[in-house]
Order: sequence, then C-alpha cells, then structure tokens
Amino acid sequence: MKKRQVIIFSGLDCSGKSTQIDFLNLELSNKNKKNLVFWSRGGYTPGFELIKTIIRFFIGRKLPKPGKSQKRDRAFSSPFVRKIWITFAILDLILFYSLYLRLKYFFNYNIICDRYLLDTNIDFQLAFPTENTDKWLLWRLLVFTSIKPNLHFVSTVPVAEAIIRSKFKFEPFPDTPNKLEKRLKLYKEYLNMDKNLIHIDGTRDINKIKKEIHFKVGLV
Repeated sequence: MKKRQVIIFSGLDCSGKSTQIDFLNLELSNKNKKNLVFWSRGGYTPGFELIKTIIRFFIGRKLPKPGKSQKRDRAFSSPFVRKIWITFAILDLILFYSLYLRLKYFFNYNIICDRYLLDTNIDFQLAFPTENTDKWLLWRLLVFTSIKPNLHFVSTVPVAEAIIRSKFKFEPFPDTPNKLEKRLKLYKEYLNMDKNLIHIDGTRDINKIKKEIHFKVGLV
C-alpha cells in the first residue's frame, strides 16, 4: 500500500460506515501505521461544538441546544441566522479539512474521514434548500483547498433498513423516513455523477465488504 492515504467514508447513518472504519483503522494499526480517524459534519466538528459551548456559557439559554426543537426551528427561520451559522460552519471546515488534516498528512498519518464534503453538502441541501450553499464562493474555496481523498467510499442501505438499524443503535436525532428518502436519493445522484466514488452496499456481508475495502486500500 501507499505510505499514507486519505480515505473517506460517506453515506447514510447506520449503513455500516463506522464498522468498516474500525476494521480499517485496526488493520492499519496492526501494520504499525499512524492513523487519524476524523468524524465531522458541517456545524458539528469538535471545534464548532467548542464554540457553541462557549457561547452557551456566556449567553445562557438563548442559544438552542443541539437536536430538533421548536426553539431551534424558530432561530433558523431567520435568513440572517442561517447565513451566519452556515458561514461559520464552512470556515470551521476550512480550518479542519484544509489545515489540520493536511498537517497530519504531512506527518505521515493515514487520514480516515467519517463523513466529508459530500455529506455536508447533502446536509446543507436538506436543511437549507433555499440557500444554494454549493454556489457560495466560500463553499467553493472550501472544496478547492480541502485535502483530496485517495479513496472515497459511499455506503447506502434501503431506508427501511436504516430505520431498523437506528433503533438498535439508539440514534439520538434520527432522520424521518421522508428525509432519509431524500438523503438516499442525493447520495445515489452523486454516485451516478462522480465515477471516483466507490459504492458500498451496506446490506452485504460485513466481512466481504471489509475484504473489498482492504483490497482497494492495498492491504491484501
């Protein structure tokens, strides 16, 4: 395998991403490779969560808590609030994707990302359909400067299966079936448009999926 790689796992919640990331991280570690497993979503990185915690500390209950709520919906009904939130979310991703991950890569870490630009783009399309965030100059800057993957896997399962799995995993804020359908449709559209994306059928045997991923990475 290459000395170091950037490997992205995108896709639906409960489609098997975390399981395969754990397999890959363990196999690379067993080969004495340095790895960074980095989970992120636009507006939900460790850095962004820290900023929100600090703001909540100073302004108390004025800032809505994470998750779905009427207070959060009211806040995001304001175009100004939406634009400010999205702007800070993108700037935060630039910090992590363009600087932090590059620094780790420079020091010979394998970078394994649990979600990346594709997932945040879909998140933004579903949460803020009128904003057209993928047309923003700031978003284009993020795409241009972000570290590029060697491999990008996209995992999907049928919506009914995702719902069943989310109940067993006790997901705190699961998508509604309607939103899952929209999310799955968007992932399929991107898979059809971008031939560099590698589709993973999350309903298949996890060990067979593991072997195929490890083969792509160069571990077998």
